Amino acid sequence: MIGLLAARAATSRRAPATQRVASREDVARRIHGKSHHVARWFRASAFAATAGREVASFARQAVLLPYDTLAPVIPDGARDGDEVVVILHGLFASAGVLRPLRTAIERHAAMSRASRARGRADPARAEPSWSVHTATMSYAPGPGVEALSARLAALVAALPDGARLHLVGHSMGGIVCRFFAQEVGDPRVVQTLSMASPFGGIPRAGLLGFGGARDLDASSPVLRRVLLGTARSSIPHLSIVAGADTLVRSPIAHALPGGEVRVMEGRGHNTLLFDPEVAALVARRIVERRGTLR
Repeated sequence: MIGLLAARAATSRRAPATQRVASREDVARRIHGKSHHVARWFRASAFAATAGREVASFARQAVLLPYDTLAPVIPDGARDGDEVVVILHGLFASAGVLRPLRTAIERHAAMSRASRARGRADPARAEPSWSVHTATMSYAPGPGVEALSARLAALVAALPDGARLHLVGHSMGGIVCRFFAQEVGDPRVVQTLSMASPFGGIPRAGLLGFGGARDLDASSPVLRRVLLGTARSSIPHLSIVAGADTLVRSPIAHALPGGEVRVMEGRGHNTLLFDPEVAALVARRIVERRGTLR
């Protein structure tokens, strides 16, 4: 009896070796499984947050759509030497949706100017006074890029001859701005900036049947002119890309070739319009370009 108990004890001491190995493998599988589930949960949460911001942006746009539709918005106080940021909206929107962005850009620009003035080594050599203003206009869906560029030309003609122009456009508005800068031209244009603008084209957009949609099609001759003309243009460009843009696949591929690119992760196509970081980025670019020549 004692011998039988001793044999069983010896067996029980030897057996766990394989069991311990299996146990470690099981633990590893469980940890991996939990990590995978945690990663999926974080991805789902991030997607939900991005989608929520995009829905909120659509709702905010709906409230602002009726504003600034009857006439272009021209700054009253702009004068020679000032910076004027001309902002164009995208399809199915209006200049009203740009109101928060315009206010934020002017506010951030004023803060950047003040910071820049404080950082000057010799306050006695302060640069002449200057201000940052914004201008915009509304357009209904229908006209193509060339027609809208002509309207943009009429808008900037109302601005002071000595003003410095920064053209900023959201979605289709960014393409209009760049087309104007390259094809129409104005010596006052300092730079162009686009926000979620599909320079790579949107497949089958032309099926919508109107001029603006045809110009956004992936096979659009207008887009081809813009892309080919970029190499000949000396006007700098910044593409601000929405990293979570669901309007186009591979959003980064729609940035203007040859220009600078900033990807705003976790932002959707319309979220860029109301994002404070985007407004601050645009304002910094305006102030940084102060005094530069193209």
